[in-house]
Formats: sequence, C-alpha cells, structure tokens
Amino acid sequence: MDLRIFTEPQQGATYDTLLAVAKATEDLGFDAFFRSDHYLAMGSGDGLPGPTDAWITLAGLARETKRIRLGTLMTAATFRLPGVLAIQVAQVDQMSGGRVELGLGAGWFEQEHTAYGIPFPKEKFARLEEQLAIVTGLWETKPGDTFDFHGTHYDLTDSPALPKPAQAKIPVLIGGHGASRTPKLTARFADEFNMPFASIEDSERQFGRVRAAAEAVGRKADDLVYSNALVVCVGKDDQEVARRAAVIGREVDELKENGLAGTPSEVVDKIGRYAEIGSRRFYLQVLDLADLDHLELISAQVQAQLS
Repeated sequence: MDLRIFTEPQQGATYDTLLAVAKATEDLGFDAFFRSDHYLAMGSGDGLPGPTDAWITLAGLARETKRIRLGTLMTAATFRLPGVLAIQVAQVDQMSGGRVELGLGAGWFEQEHTAYGIPFPKEKFARLEEQLAIVTGLWETKPGDTFDFHGTHYDLTDSPALPKPAQAKIPVLIGGHGASRTPKLTARFADEFNMPFASIEDSERQFGRVRAAAEAVGRKADDLVYSNALVVCVGKDDQEVARRAAVIGREVDELKENGLAGTPSEVVDKIGRYAEIGSRRFYLQVLDLADLDHLELISAQVQAQLS
C-alpha cells in the first residue's frame, strides 16, 4: 500500500515550503511527493506569494531528494505543447535518476487561463488524446529513429525524439470521473488510473469501467495501478482533528464523509475499505503545508499500520 503526499501549491506556497514538505515526505518513509499543476488559487484564498510552476518545482526537488517518486496530479494539457512537455519531463527524470511520473489531464480551470493569457480551447479532450500519443511516442522512439505525428491539433515531422528519460518507461497517470472516454484513454496510454475525491461506491464503479476498457483493448486489467486522491486530516484525538480541519476551513463531518479524516484508526479503517474495491495507492491531499507534525503523525500511526 503506497501513501503519497499530494500538495496544492497554487493555494499559497513558496518553493522553500514545498522543499520542506518533500524532504519530510522522504524522511518519513512516504512513497512520493506529487503536486498539482495550477497557476491560480481556488476559493477564497489569496494564493500568496503566488504560483510556482509544477515542472520547475519538480526539477529542483529532483536534485534535493534521493528516493521518493515525483510527479503531477495532473499536468494540464492546455499549458504546454506536447513536444516541449516530453522534453521537460524527460529532463526532470534524468535529473532525478529515474523517479518521475506524469499525470496528464485535459485542463479545466478556465479562470487561470484567462488570468495568464493561456488559450482555453473548447475541445480539450481530443487535444489531451493527441498529447498522450505524442509524449509517449516521442519517449518510445528508438535512438537514431525519428518520430512523426499528424493530428488535428498537433503536427510533428522528423522529430529526433530527444532527450530520452532515465527510466525505460515513465509511468503515465490518467484520472477522472468520465464514464466512457476517460476509461478508454486510460486503457490506451496509462500505467495508473487515479480516481480523485470520490466515494468508495463511485470509485468502485469507475474502476470497473477502466478494467473493462483495458480488457477490451487486450490488456490485463490488473496491469494498471488503481489509486485514489483524497484530502487528509488526521489527529491523535477528536480535538486535534477539529483543530486541523478548522485551519483548512473544512468541517470534520464533511471531511470524514468525503476524505480521510479522523483518528489514525479511523483513517486506517477507511483506507482498508477503499483497498477492498481495488485501490492500491493513496494520494493524501495535504492542505496545510506548514504542519509537518501532521505528516509525522500519519507516518507513525497510519502508514506504520498499513505496512
């Protein structure tokens, strides 16, 4: 059972803050540090001191860490041209010694595009499909060969398909609630399917769709990793849970219903219920990045029980 720390830096975090969380992630035995790929704060927060770029952040962390996996939930296909993205991710993989994973999604937050002058196309899913084909195709092209792609949205001719990642294959993550196109895209391109912020019942239903889509294209359903992303709020007792919930502006009952919240035993029990429907990896969305004691508690009293 992998526990990964998942951060939302657009809500307000410097690189130094993210570095401290990543180092704690490594020191405390978690499997990976992941971050969102957004440029604008959501909700009522001001996002100060401002956004940090996902792949620049991960490049820095690649040189500052030694063991943990590093990746995105999810890089927005609207932010970067696919050839450029393939170069960036391969380079960070080299810088990390082969510890990078790429979560890639269509992009959805129109306001951040408007705020920073990023085009927000009407048809995003077809662009995502072409990006996945291009990024994975570039990485898979043998050294000395060239890569061509002629699609509706992107056109590549005689690409040297360089640089190559350090890993033989960078794991690709796809996620979402879509009932048809998302499972089919996962079956074609992904190594992992991630169900974000969903109940056990909805996760089980979507995992089933993904498994069926994988088998329909001749893959073994169990070749994929199935995972969940859920907000985490753990306390040694009810009072500490309430305090941590208040800091992130959430109600305890709502967090217990929709996330991983409560005492360590409560959280272990809920993770076990997700595991029963096939989830093998959890992205713990940590919203108070200054509270490293929170990570220590999860490591000592949640992760220790699961391992």
